[in-house]
Amino acid sequence: MKYLGKIRLGVAVISIIYILIPLIVIIPASFTSANYPSFPAQGFSFQWYTMLLDRPEFIEALWNSVKFAVLAAFFSVLFGTLGALALAKYDIPGKSYITSILTAPLSVPQLVLGIALLIYFTPMMLSGTSTGFLIAHTVICIPYVIRLVLTGLSGFDYNLERAAAILGAGPATVFWKVTLPLIRPAIISGGLFAFLTSFDNVTISLFMVSSDMRTLPIEIFSQMQDSYNPLVASVSSVVIFISVILIVILEKLQGVGKAFGGSH
Repeated sequence: MKYLGKIRLGVAVISIIYILIPLIVIIPASFTSANYPSFPAQGFSFQWYTMLLDRPEFIEALWNSVKFAVLAAFFSVLFGTLGALALAKYDIPGKSYITSILTAPLSVPQLVLGIALLIYFTPMMLSGTSTGFLIAHTVICIPYVIRLVLTGLSGFDYNLERAAAILGAGPATVFWKVTLPLIRPAIISGGLFAFLTSFDNVTISLFMVSSDMRTLPIEIFSQMQDSYNPLVASVSSVVIFISVILIVILEKLQGVGKAFGGSH
């Protein structure tokens, strides 16, 4: 058992190092003073971060990413929370199958999902539009909200709702005064995860984006195809920083592991 514990610790350390290698490479490379990406960085300079302010395509792409991520998170929280409440509180026939369908985007490869959405949206004139882009991002974000809210509801004491109803509170009052405050951390966590999923998404966005509607990950991808320079590394570092901040907030609120039904 002693050796088994050491093996598990070693595997965990190796896994963490493997995951962090891209961060270890890309962030130092963004501070290089050379005109080409290098690791270790050649010198130290903030010039590539300063140059970002002179590149309007990156500023516009960042704004598009934030805008769509906020909207996708809002609609995901709205529909995902309602869906999770229905699944948790009511004895719906085929509940397990419905849950599997609603969370299917978590297991379906995004490349396949992107092709399916493109085929579905094209006859509806939604491909390459802001509406189609938002719907696509909402589709891939809703499952995270459902999983987190369902996890938040797993230990919910429904006697509190019954007690409020017995005391004369209506359904709306019970929801706003009892249910919502208790599951608020799960809802906020779901919203943050949805924002992060939309903000960082590349695969689905490639199928839905148009020439005049580009997000930051798409802009980075395009720059990589044209010419890879330290400017791309600096933009990538900004995306990493935003993602890490959101994950830290999520971990403080509820725990990243709970997105997959982890233990408290």
